[in-house]
Amino acid sequence: MSRIGKKLIPVASGVTLTVSPTNEVSVKGPKGELKLNVDRDIKVEVKDGNIEITRPTDQIRHRAMHGLYRSLIANMVVGVTDGFKKTLELVGVGYRAAVTGQEIDLALGYSHNIILQLPKEIKASATAEKGKNPTITLESIDKQLIGQVAAKLRSLRKPEPYKGKGVRYQDEIVRRKAGKSAGK
Repeated sequence: MSRIGKKLIPVASGVTLTVSPTNEVSVKGPKGELKLNVDRDIKVEVKDGNIEITRPTDQIRHRAMHGLYRSLIANMVVGVTDGFKKTLELVGVGYRAAVTGQEIDLALGYSHNIILQLPKEIKASATAEKGKNPTITLESIDKQLIGQVAAKLRSLRKPEPYKGKGVRYQDEIVRRKAGKSAGK
């Protein structure tokens, strides 16, 4: 039995979970609502304040989906109660970010600014304090979406190993390399 799949998901107060006959799980909470289409073989049930996910057999396919859907539903419950937050740091001279509505305007050392359109489910803010690197903070209830947008932002200028310049997650550690060694 899957260790992750057999763990029960505690449902916080104010969160309602409904499962439709087509096996669509809908989680509604104080921050919003998320939906997920679950495979027809996996059963999702609410038992005395906990969500239980069960699989019919020990086939490889069922075992693989058991833990997956348990994790996805647990992330949905956390998302509608607390939400998710990712912070990115812009390290480099002249690197800037400005947020206007659902657009991020980035100056990352290229000949032009990069304007990135954000999905409506994500809220973004940019801060630039003197003496510190500019930061971009992303907030959303959807863990997958916020991770995808943060990865897209990071891919625009990945941190390089020699000077450490680039867009990085706030808690990310960049391994540095030594530069060229002087000749004789």
